[in-house]
Amino acid sequence: MNNFININKDAPIGFFDSGVGGLSVLKEAIKLLPRENFIYFGDSKNAPYGSKTVEEVRKLSFAAADYLLGKGVKALVVACNTATSAAIEDLRETYPQITIIGIEPALKPAVELGRKGKILIMATPVTLAESKFNNLMKSFEKTSEIVPVPCPGLAELIEAGKVEGKEVEFFLKDKLHQYMGINIASIVLGCTHYPFIKKELVSIFGSTVPIIDGSCGTAKHLRRMLLQNDLMSERTESGSVQIFNSLDSQKIIDLSYRLLNL
Repeated sequence: MNNFININKDAPIGFFDSGVGGLSVLKEAIKLLPRENFIYFGDSKNAPYGSKTVEEVRKLSFAAADYLLGKGVKALVVACNTATSAAIEDLRETYPQITIIGIEPALKPAVELGRKGKILIMATPVTLAESKFNNLMKSFEKTSEIVPVPCPGLAELIEAGKVEGKEVEFFLKDKLHQYMGINIASIVLGCTHYPFIKKELVSIFGSTVPIIDGSCGTAKHLRRMLLQNDLMSERTESGSVQIFNSLDSQKIIDLSYRLLNL
């Protein structure tokens, strides 16, 4: 695979996700790194990863990484919580010469808010079941009441372009009804698809409950690693964004650009 890798300051940064969700992370990266070129690969054909086995997620993650490395990316962002949980260590071991960044649920910033009440973590069943996530949760359980909330089916709704309206509202109320009316410290969005339905969550819980996701922290970590590895682009003009998808569908590409510009 090494012949695919082109460590070049002006090479693009690759992002991948099980579909359109990782665009929420890419949006933050574009704000922080406006001179970089980005290539985004959404694997909507195999979405969602959150309902697959860990081994299936690993295979799909390597296929996505190989696709982006074939396009000569200088760094790789796994913009998918499920893929990060299942495959990030294996990817780093296989490609030690490439900078690989993963995303994980933003539990630490939620705990650091120091608010009283339950911290709800909305995520896919695979993310919640993985040892990486459970170790993260255990590290904070002495000081905080952390409640995992599996949301099978939510990524599929967003993947279909449904980010607001009655169907999304009904889904969220069905999953979260037992937590409505009680003291919620914060809501952590443990899937990169979920920031796109933040507006609906605010309508249910109100604007006083902090809703936190890992996209901003991941973008900041990417910038730190580019600086550390002397990989920042030296261009003076704005960078570009190319979006690819495993589905042979203009509709999903159009949705991707629409979500990126929300």
